[in-house]
Amino acid sequence: MEKIFIVVPNWNGADLIASCLDSLMAQTRKAEIVVVDNGSTDESVAIVASRYPAIHLTTLPYNTGFAGGVNAGIRYALEQGAEAVALFNNDAQASPDWLKHLAHALEARPSYGITTGKLLSADKKSIDSTGDFYTSWGLPYPRGRGELATNRYDDDTDVFGASGGASLYRAKMLSEIGLFDEDFFAYYEDVDLSFRAQLAGWKVLYVPAAEAYHLQGATSSGVKGFTTYQTFKNFPLLFWKNVPLRLLPGILVRFKIAYFAIFFSSIRKRRAWPAIKGFLRMLTLFPKKLGQRWHIQKSRKVSVDYINSIIVHDLPPNAHRLRKLRSFFIRHD
Repeated sequence: MEKIFIVVPNWNGADLIASCLDSLMAQTRKAEIVVVDNGSTDESVAIVASRYPAIHLTTLPYNTGFAGGVNAGIRYALEQGAEAVALFNNDAQASPDWLKHLAHALEARPSYGITTGKLLSADKKSIDSTGDFYTSWGLPYPRGRGELATNRYDDDTDVFGASGGASLYRAKMLSEIGLFDEDFFAYYEDVDLSFRAQLAGWKVLYVPAAEAYHLQGATSSGVKGFTTYQTFKNFPLLFWKNVPLRLLPGILVRFKIAYFAIFFSSIRKRRAWPAIKGFLRMLTLFPKKLGQRWHIQKSRKVSVDYINSIIVHDLPPNAHRLRKLRSFFIRHD
């Protein structure tokens, strides 16, 4: 695997982009770096153009979200003959051997389409993600988020999915299953792609030696209601596109409970309007996603039993209120 590209999406990351790119330029496994600017209004483009002339810079006229931004970079990389494409957040930094470990693991396993590493907080004290998982409640979650950074997740192991913020994707797999779904814009588009990869028979490997450090939410935290809107739009899209028919009824019942419980929580936190807008936008996209579902499920190469085996049959670990709600109904059953 000789030709590897690293795609960095950027939106108003002038305060972050230099440290990110410095860490990628220092990688022991060399790769061509591509920055895709999503219509920034700060000095991001000037910083990349002036300080990093060796980096390929693509500028988009407006913000196409994480999915649109990385897709533009991935398409460029594939046109250049890339054998694998890494994605990396502009608010993160990579350890020097990050790409080397991901690439070595992917090269050694032809049936794997994605390798992902240990993503820690920027101060390296806690975990951001050690792989993504999907649950029987229709809710995805990053394994280990918020836990202290210990050696608990220090073994190479198969995981359900990979964080789009610091993972390596095989070009052959991307050509087969397609790129990121731009209707997601941001949040859970990486779980969607991982789900599609699993359905198509491509596995995902967690490689803990590949460490990166993430300043979580640095890009989106300044946009009020953004996360709530994207969550209520994208959770159902992820569910309807990817869950096999035989698993739909059981997961759907639990998903409805979880979805509306999260909605009432949003009302309590005065985020009702972004939640409603996300739900309404989801409804407009629903017919399109049903069409995509037909193609995804028709091309499925693994058994439903396999998919069922890699789904976590429980709530996400941090779903504390939902656990209390579930316990209430169990006690009163």
